[in-house]
Amino acid sequence: MIPRVRAPELPQNYSWLNTDKPLSLKQLKGRVVILDFWTYCCINCLHILPDLKYLEQKYQDSLTIIGVHSGKFDNEKETENIRQAILRYDIEHPVIVDSGFRVWEEYAVRAWPTLMIIDPEGYVIGSVSGEGKRNVLEELIQRLIQQHHDKGTINFQELSLTLEKQRQPLITPLAFPGKVLATEAGLFIADSGHHRLVMSTFDGEILHLIGTGKSGLTDGAFDEAQFFAPQGMTFDAENQMLYVVDTENHVLRRVDLQHQLVETIAGTGEQSRKIQLHGGAGLETALNSPWDLVKVGNSLFIAMAGSHQIWQMDLETGVVKPYAGMGAEACIDGSLAESAFAQPSGISHNGQELYIADSEVSSIRGVGIVEPYQVRTVCGSGDLFGFGDVDGQGENVRLQHCLGVEYAQNFLWVADSYNHKIKLVSPSGNCQTVLGDGTVGLQDGQGKNTRFFEPSGLSVWGSYLYISDTNNHVIRRVDLNSFEVITLEFVGLCAPDVCIPKNL
Repeated sequence: MIPRVRAPELPQNYSWLNTDKPLSLKQLKGRVVILDFWTYCCINCLHILPDLKYLEQKYQDSLTIIGVHSGKFDNEKETENIRQAILRYDIEHPVIVDSGFRVWEEYAVRAWPTLMIIDPEGYVIGSVSGEGKRNVLEELIQRLIQQHHDKGTINFQELSLTLEKQRQPLITPLAFPGKVLATEAGLFIADSGHHRLVMSTFDGEILHLIGTGKSGLTDGAFDEAQFFAPQGMTFDAENQMLYVVDTENHVLRRVDLQHQLVETIAGTGEQSRKIQLHGGAGLETALNSPWDLVKVGNSLFIAMAGSHQIWQMDLETGVVKPYAGMGAEACIDGSLAESAFAQPSGISHNGQELYIADSEVSSIRGVGIVEPYQVRTVCGSGDLFGFGDVDGQGENVRLQHCLGVEYAQNFLWVADSYNHKIKLVSPSGNCQTVLGDGTVGLQDGQGKNTRFFEPSGLSVWGSYLYISDTNNHVIRRVDLNSFEVITLEFVGLCAPDVCIPKNL
């Protein structure tokens, strides 16, 4: 805890989101205020959002939470990009865009996420950093409410806000699609913002909608099953099984296409809060924000973003366990056990090595799945703050929060998400921009004369590359012979609860 000091006032001339006017601590006098210092790339910042939502709903007449977005990456300093993150993660409290880290410095913050607690008289009375602090916060809130109720300094009233999702509802056919997978069976799309999977032909005809479109964790038939922001997928063609990471449920799901059933195969539905170096039976082992996966032989390899590790699941025994990474957030090469990753968010393989989009160190990593089982950095600085947009070789390359990687024909396709580009990387580490001019937009065309908005998923099938263009809410297709980019259309696809039933 820090000494009780007067809370610095919040800038009124900065950009504010989820409110139609700036908020001041002066006008919030009489309420408990929590400032959440966050940046939208940060998995730990995302992990505390459910706790904040629980608290702001339970204590809505006496608690105000204000997000202070102090962006790590250059791309996260843009107000429109922060607005998209608010929509994607369904944030319902006001957010101030902390330009130049002014508020961060005034409150002497040192790490993301940090929560500053301000009492109803406008004094900072404590702070907590990291995740998993809901119980501590709730005890403190209850104590403050009681103390200031007894003193007559609490002001019980509900705050009226105009939310970004009211201004810009997610009614597009796809919403923040995270990953895409092209297979002989068709195209699979993780429609993350709509909490469902979409299966279509390559011509855009819808074959299956998997999931109700409401967030939840329910197994069963395609029209009954529920997901919560699903991401990466891998396909077992022989058995007609699709494996999916159900990211915000912290589980792995198996989709049986023949019987049209969804089943949970690993994870407990609760986030693991500890560094795990040993595994166990799939359904008894808690996972931590699995973001992507790939099937190699009879194993699934999982990019476990929340624990900064690569995991493995044996599909015969059902055992799931860490494969590489000690659990520290860093970029350390070497043996599997001694290596470290930083929010791995994309995974692919060539039979000898896994290739990882290691997002927080803006690097592509290689992980051996044959002897000598070594971890290496293919390209990128390997530094948590070593990002940019520089093509070249090996450690001289600069990416910006890359989220997707796809191995095909001896090369790696990389979704350089925060640079809004697609890059081509050789396994020896040479990196070149192929698609996108680096400007946010939705522009078809050829090569670098195209535009994307935080693309995050890639899949190659035949002579085409499919791109999940996340913040544009679309899937793009690239002809690998001409580098011509088009935006796919899906016939009859619409957002859940938006379609008019066919029998009306």
